[in-house]
Amino acid sequence: MTETAGRQGLDLSALSVGQRAEEVRRITPNALVFYTHASGDLNPLHIPELDGDGDGKPEGICPPAFLASLISSVVGQRLPGPGSRERAWRFETGEPVCIGDEVAIRVHIIAKHKDYVTLSASVDGPDGPALSAELDVVPPSQSRHFDPYDLPDLMVQRHRHFERLLTACSDIAPAVTAVVCPQSEDALAGAMAAADRDLITPILVGDPDAIAKAAQAAGRSFDGIRIEAAPDAQSAAALACKLVADGQAQSLMKGHLHTDTLLRAVLNRSHGLRTERRLSHVFVMDVPAHDKLLLVTDAAVNIAPDLSAKADITQNAIDLARALGIALPKAGILSAVETINPALPSTLDAAALSKMADRGQITGGLVDGPLAMDNAVDLEAARVKGLTGAVAGRADILVAPNLEAGNMLAKELTFVARAESAGVVLGAAAPVILTSRADSEFSRLMSCAVAALHAQWLKTGHPAPALTQPAPEAAQ
Repeated sequence: MTETAGRQGLDLSALSVGQRAEEVRRITPNALVFYTHASGDLNPLHIPELDGDGDGKPEGICPPAFLASLISSVVGQRLPGPGSRERAWRFETGEPVCIGDEVAIRVHIIAKHKDYVTLSASVDGPDGPALSAELDVVPPSQSRHFDPYDLPDLMVQRHRHFERLLTACSDIAPAVTAVVCPQSEDALAGAMAAADRDLITPILVGDPDAIAKAAQAAGRSFDGIRIEAAPDAQSAAALACKLVADGQAQSLMKGHLHTDTLLRAVLNRSHGLRTERRLSHVFVMDVPAHDKLLLVTDAAVNIAPDLSAKADITQNAIDLARALGIALPKAGILSAVETINPALPSTLDAAALSKMADRGQITGGLVDGPLAMDNAVDLEAARVKGLTGAVAGRADILVAPNLEAGNMLAKELTFVARAESAGVVLGAAAPVILTSRADSEFSRLMSCAVAALHAQWLKTGHPAPALTQPAPEAAQ
């Protein structure tokens, strides 16, 4: 709930010519999204991130009615205040105001009548007056104080962080991806949707007849797509790994087979993609109410990792975060508390991981722990607990103490906080895209995008060019 401060509503006797009120507001993307939903105004000039005039750049211009609502807010909250009623408006527009601009809303009484007052009002932007108005307002019948009241919270489900990653993929070549056993409608459709967006160039590995049946069920054609025949899942997984090892593919994608079968092939010492690093899974999550990407690990591979495994899990996640354009990732090692307690082994592991990072055994990011969930992602919670480190309240990566905690955290963010997620397995010579039948099409696309960006980083040592630019201002 959002609390609005109590205000004094002034009756006619308490009002006089010359009384003034003023507020300063910043125009945010979410404000225009809310306006669009409430008004039904779908003019692309007024919708964040849309190009309304064809010049190749989004405008994000505030419509006059939206600016008028800012004046109404000052009238209804400050002068004459709560309980007042607007009965007539006369206004003209001025210079455009856009997303990110700061505006000053000013009202003052210019005339007092028998039962109403006339106000002069303006909304002034960085380039001058954006809206000038005169309005007649009937004040409340008696002066009274209105107590604070709660408004329901509103959340805009915009996955702008993922949108940025998708845009970045347009600057790199599609990752050649060996899709293992795309022999169900869901598995094949996910791979083909990613191919349609130029995120991957698929090589379909499996039973050609089963792939053909899946394509028919999905209403897809795979003309021009390379197919490598394999009689069963084990053979398909082994062949896909060989394609990567031979340099013919840059990533793997799970189709209609058990995850264990695929990862067993990846870890095979003779023909797999094993490295010195422990395999681990990372969920990349775009949470609508959060101002940046969150990476959650490990939620799918390592059940009860020891300290050595947690070091690899942390390093894998840091490497992925760097591939996604986070120059100095901040990894928060989670526990139930933020203090070291020998009765909680996870706090000991967290402290050890922090020290390992200090001594260069984990590189490329900042590591701190133990941190409880609240003081890992919320600056105010960290401040209340007296935590002053660079990671507390600012974590990009959340390292869970075990698979159960990681899995519950990721699914809570997905199904309660309405996050979208992408999932990849790291630590092998190439990223492994894991998808589930429960994944949305967008989630499948994003898993491919994340893998493509990580493959680009493995190849060049640098993130995609678009990710080196400053991220757009957070939508508040």
